[in-house]
Amino acid sequence: MRIATGGVLHETSTYSALHTTLDDFINDRGLFRGQEIMDTFPGANVCIGGFIDGAKRHGFELIPLLWTFAFPSGLIERKTYDDLLAEFLERLKAAEDEGGPVDGVLLDLHGAMVIDGIEDGDGHFIAKVREYLGDDRPILVTPDMHGNHSPLRVEQATAILGYDTYPHIDMNERGQEAADLIVRIINGEVKPVMTLRKIPLFWSTACQVTAHMPMKEVMDYAHEIETRPGILSVTVSTGFPWADIPEVGPSIIVVADNDQALADKTADEFSTWIWERRRRWYKLPFSVTDAIKEGQEIGKYPIILADHADNTGGGTAGDSTEILQTFLDMKLDKALILYIVDPEVVALAHEAGVGGMIETEVGGKSDPIQGPPVKMKAEVKALSQGEFKYDGPMYAGLTGNMGPSAWIQQDGVNVVVVTAREQPFGPAFSKTLGIDCESMNYIAVKSSAHFRASFEPFAGSIFNVEARAIHTHDFAKLNHQRRKQDFYPVEIPYDSAPEI
Repeated sequence: MRIATGGVLHETSTYSALHTTLDDFINDRGLFRGQEIMDTFPGANVCIGGFIDGAKRHGFELIPLLWTFAFPSGLIERKTYDDLLAEFLERLKAAEDEGGPVDGVLLDLHGAMVIDGIEDGDGHFIAKVREYLGDDRPILVTPDMHGNHSPLRVEQATAILGYDTYPHIDMNERGQEAADLIVRIINGEVKPVMTLRKIPLFWSTACQVTAHMPMKEVMDYAHEIETRPGILSVTVSTGFPWADIPEVGPSIIVVADNDQALADKTADEFSTWIWERRRRWYKLPFSVTDAIKEGQEIGKYPIILADHADNTGGGTAGDSTEILQTFLDMKLDKALILYIVDPEVVALAHEAGVGGMIETEVGGKSDPIQGPPVKMKAEVKALSQGEFKYDGPMYAGLTGNMGPSAWIQQDGVNVVVVTAREQPFGPAFSKTLGIDCESMNYIAVKSSAHFRASFEPFAGSIFNVEARAIHTHDFAKLNHQRRKQDFYPVEIPYDSAPEI
């Protein structure tokens, strides 16, 4: 059994002015070809790592083609995408010319990729692979929980198996599940059919953490359905609202074994259940000052503020300043911000050296929406070229690089200033600078939820806050133009939902 694999992963914000180029793919998570994939990802907590581990367990030949990942940002330049797709297909053809036909393809895709001129990037990629393979060979896809899924993907893929966790700590597991299923398909044991049901609502990030209610209730329901006879998989996608495209929004995908009526009925049941409980999935975030006050009243530290409107993991610039200015104005002690993207300040800090003083303006340089730059007179506490190793559940086994970076401090306020736009999945990089996150009283992270996998065990309290930035969670402000239908709770009023 010969199965090809690879993928192009990107979560695209159409609200971001940071266009995505080939250099971003190369310099962010990396661009890997052929044997490089097999050498880099065995055991790693990413889907491609699960494909490799699954191939070893089942004993099939996994043929690595091309795998690449760019940090979330704006539209992918068309030439970049066209070149990556063309190389993927050329490598697939070369593998067949050399070793004979492949029996199927395992695709690692994000599910929220938008290219300049192609609104459904993932659907387009799947369709092009299908066009090459023909109708008879299986294509399995393992998207992120934040995919904006489309009928095209369901038509062109054989099965779609999305992540079950947020923070995403099950990527390797989902890759192995896909490897298990493709073997069963090729052996003729099962014949997948799929149904997609879109759900017209905005799902608050604070209500998506799968280890906690109310999201745990959703995933428990999904896992119960997966135990039913004839059901192969259930994917819950909460969508990625910062993409102004027709197929934006949450969805349910049900994969059944050769029973379209069962897939349809089950998808209708689950999507209706979610819609009827729509109040549970929507929650307005705290203001910055209200969150600090609430945390102080609770009295457990550190108080962690999730600066979700400037989540670099969703494609923002990472240089919003409201929280930094608030920390300084409130004269907080043992306060830390992870991270502010500002290469100019990093360069000044490196020029001054450890122990030096810099007087500069931090952040607020990418877009007026991000807030004005903040004047600081700070001491340079530590410097780094950015290399580190992930030590938390997400991306375990991989290395990262924040680029040239610095830890600067003004009075009790500490800021890690970086070059790369990567969200703080955990304290790993901070440790390389000598920062003990557990000793802090206040920590602001430019992340929505992924930080929880590593920070939650020692957090005193956690609040998602609506600080000024481009990825607002006041969804009425997004001004979607391409959406196909009205969404709750913007056009469909909040009070229209019953309290269940």
